[in-house]
Amino acid sequence: MNTTYTGPPDSETSQDSRTSYDSDNHHGDFGSVERLERPVHGRMVAGVAAGAARTLGVDPTVVRIIFAVLVVVGGFGIPLYLAGWLLIPEEGRQQSLASDLIQSFQSKSR
Repeated sequence: MNTTYTGPPDSETSQDSRTSYDSDNHHGDFGSVERLERPVHGRMVAGVAAGAARTLGVDPTVVRIIFAVLVVVGGFGIPLYLAGWLLIPEEGRQQSLASDLIQSFQSKSR
């Protein structure tokens, strides 16, 4: 086998695909990932489970069952769901409920 070493590749023309960052595609190797938001339609209570399911690409029933199990086993499902309701923005909105509440308190204190 006759192989000639020509040195490292030119850094301007060659990039390692594992470390390159495309500023136009913030999803990296994950493909098209849905933005985490609570949907307006197709939700049962506040849309936390439906939004998480949409983002994860699973059936909302699976996420609802996980929340129910977390409620029964230690009660962690309720605070987790409430945190999601406050921190995950509703579909079509840029800010979450918590962000809206903080801004309203800040504007009243001025």
